[in-house]
Amino acid sequence: MNVNINDIKNGMTLILDGKLVMIVDFQHVKPGKGPAFVRIKYRDLKTGSTIEDTFNTNLKLEKAHVDKLPMQFLYKDGSNYVFMNTEDYSQMEVDESVVGDNAKFLKEGLEIQIQMYNGTILGLVLPEKVEYEIIETTDAVKGNTTNNAQKDATIETGYTIKVPMFISQGEKIIVTTADGKYSSRA
Repeated sequence: MNVNINDIKNGMTLILDGKLVMIVDFQHVKPGKGPAFVRIKYRDLKTGSTIEDTFNTNLKLEKAHVDKLPMQFLYKDGSNYVFMNTEDYSQMEVDESVVGDNAKFLKEGLEIQIQMYNGTILGLVLPEKVEYEIIETTDAVKGNTTNNAQKDATIETGYTIKVPMFISQGEKIIVTTADGKYSSRA
């Protein structure tokens, strides 16, 4: 299916020069002189590299149909992560190279989506915010009254993040998966 370059959106998957890409960012530019153009920042889904390019506004692009399978994380087995399809209960193993940085947010029972294109796993889509339990943190330093004082805390996946001083071990917090930062108490 073809799509006009003026109708693209962030997160859309396209086939560009024979490569499967995902739109990261785009900007319509109308200079004072000359024709308008579109500046697109996209990620090559095979290599993971991010590329920026400009295109004419009359260009038609081929849209790639990417399946998003609803999955639940079960456990890690060696270098593979095991997921279960929440619709038909089949299991799928995903190599840690595909999981990448998302591994630090995977906890047992977490519901995610796995993106697939022609039978190839492209990657994982995590929920925007996830609740985690603090398993280890240092005590607040008495007298530290600086604005936005923070300390290290380890969440149940083993990932260490910065949290406000008032958060203690055993508490549940909300973490934004896009940047890996503390959002709020649960």
